[in-house]
Amino acid sequence: MNMDITNHGKRSLQNIAVFAVLIALFLPLNAVAEATEPAVPGAFEISTPYTGMTVKAGEDLNFPVSIANPSKSSADVVLGIESLPEGWTAYFSADNARITGAHVMPGSVDSTVELNVVVPVSAADGAYALKLKADAGALLRDEYDLTLIVSSEEVGNSTFEAQYPSQEGDATTAFNFSATLVNNMLSDQTYSFTAYAPEGWKVAVKPGRETTQIASIDVAARKSQSLSIGVTPPEDVAAGEYAIQVTAASASVQLPIELKVKITGSYKLSLDTPSGLLSLDAHAKEETPVALRITNAGNAELTNINLNSTMPADWTARFEPATIDVLEQGATVEATAYITPSGEAISGDYAFKLTAKTAKASDSAEFRVTIKTQTTWGFVGIGIIAVLAIGLVALFRRLGRR
Repeated sequence: MNMDITNHGKRSLQNIAVFAVLIALFLPLNAVAEATEPAVPGAFEISTPYTGMTVKAGEDLNFPVSIANPSKSSADVVLGIESLPEGWTAYFSADNARITGAHVMPGSVDSTVELNVVVPVSAADGAYALKLKADAGALLRDEYDLTLIVSSEEVGNSTFEAQYPSQEGDATTAFNFSATLVNNMLSDQTYSFTAYAPEGWKVAVKPGRETTQIASIDVAARKSQSLSIGVTPPEDVAAGEYAIQVTAASASVQLPIELKVKITGSYKLSLDTPSGLLSLDAHAKEETPVALRITNAGNAELTNINLNSTMPADWTARFEPATIDVLEQGATVEATAYITPSGEAISGDYAFKLTAKTAKASDSAEFRVTIKTQTTWGFVGIGIIAVLAIGLVALFRRLGRR
């Protein structure tokens, strides 16, 4: 009986020991399962936005890399490149420094890592495979296959275009074209600018809304640059259509842009006198005529030319005619300005300005006028002097007889 009890006790102790061993074995496995249990839907992975891309030999490429960690705990991820074509260079980087690993917070995607790939200049056309690896231990491992196709053909068509490539205006217009330069290559490009325009024309390329003229500009890969192209015609340009070509050239591409300018005419007005003299004599309160000559010095018709003046205080001016309805190209008409100085004007020199103006052109002439003393007052003065002289002579004779 005692022996049975003893055997039963031994079996109980053995069962308890086995149960304890099972619990000890189960807890680590449960902890591992809990540690690797996803906090959000998804799986631990390394990836880039591209599974394949066409590149050129000699290019330096940068790919954004994402590391997804959906587990409940952060992970120290070791990064590596499992396979790489012979002669190629590839490495991971962040903040402009090479890295071999990254710390990824739980339930997040770290996309601050970049993959840098240098394609050798000697790489022949064809498909090349790269395999990326991310390893955080336990069940957190992943690989990613990236295919790069080396092609001697252009990766993309870079463009250089103007929003409004054809404009119209007169000879005094400063034309401005808004243009966009797009670099569709996988690497940064430096573009230099050359312009082909008729003799005497000026062409200036400026970045965006800046005022500084440039000869070249750097454009990042897959980026665009807004440009302003200023075109100024010469003063003596004739009416007609003109073509201007501006080319943006990099080491591998020539991007010409065709601009067209239509000059509607050259509007120029000239105001002077038939003699060429711009000075005259006048008297206070007396109207003095001034002969004028108005010439259309441009190459287009001028209409509604008005004559006006800028005079000293209390002076007046009138014109005959006051308006010239039409003045053909190269034609000249004469008019008269009647100037009346103020009654308070004293002897001396004065200045006034006469202007001929239309909606498209104008010209002014500055005149100098000398105010003279009235002639009648001169005679009066001479008479007074004569009377005084006669009086003095008579006085001396009378005193002499005494």
